[in-house]
Amino acid sequence: MTTLTSYEHYQQRINNFLAGKLESLTSNDPKLLEAMRYGLLIGGKRMRPYLAYITGEAISANLDDIDAVAGALECIHAYSLLHDDLPAMDDDDLRRGKPTCHKAFDEATAILAGDALQTLAFDILVNHSFASKDDSSNYQVQIQLIQQLVHASGYQGMCGGQALDLAATNKAIPLSELEKLHSLKTGALLKASVLMPTTCSEQVTSEHKKILSDYAQLIGLAYQVQDDIIDLTSTEEELGKPVGSDLAANKSTYPALLGLEGAQDKAENLLQQALQALTRLPYNTQSLADFATFIVKRSH
Repeated sequence: MTTLTSYEHYQQRINNFLAGKLESLTSNDPKLLEAMRYGLLIGGKRMRPYLAYITGEAISANLDDIDAVAGALECIHAYSLLHDDLPAMDDDDLRRGKPTCHKAFDEATAILAGDALQTLAFDILVNHSFASKDDSSNYQVQIQLIQQLVHASGYQGMCGGQALDLAATNKAIPLSELEKLHSLKTGALLKASVLMPTTCSEQVTSEHKKILSDYAQLIGLAYQVQDDIIDLTSTEEELGKPVGSDLAANKSTYPALLGLEGAQDKAENLLQQALQALTRLPYNTQSLADFATFIVKRSH
């Protein structure tokens, strides 16, 4: 298994940052705040924050600024999981080996916790002082980051992808539609994890942003292909949720359309394309290459 450089360091860094943000909130309703904490801090691999940090590192961005980017991304991701697990969506009882938020609390509280985490994401960006020379530059960075996060998380991104996923349940869809679905549902936020840090660095050219965007698009798709493979080949203990949940929900998956071996070949092909894209950049992209390899070779 590929080792991710500084993974535990950045995992702890983002956990501390997020815990601090929750601690700073005035406690109006203790139950809701506890549900937010449960949804945000009970675990998780922190893949999106890690990707933001190593991208920021590669392009020499200020890592204090990446804290805000990573924190906002993880709040969006956490809110989406709270809502995805609800009976009206995926109806899951387990997340990360523990009861889902609506099981640990109740459905109404889980909805509100997700809503509050979504707004916390934008609160983090709006109230962070980015490493700019003046207020005007700081505002420009904030506006660009908010635009990127809106695009990645809303109708044109994650939410739109989830709607397509729900619409595709109980019916077969072609590979092209499955790829569009996952490029929005999963890929958009991973892509933002790479592109948002470039907004925090003045040295990244438009050409380099395009290459990083291509890399992010490829690994976002590879991430979902591997997720579908893992859903069939892993154990409930490794996954922290029932094995074969997508199959049980009668969803189209890459193994279902391509066969298990075909899906594995596709994941490997996407990995090689992502690695090739990185060779066109003038930065030290070893951590980004290791990340791409890790997501395709992981078993849970």
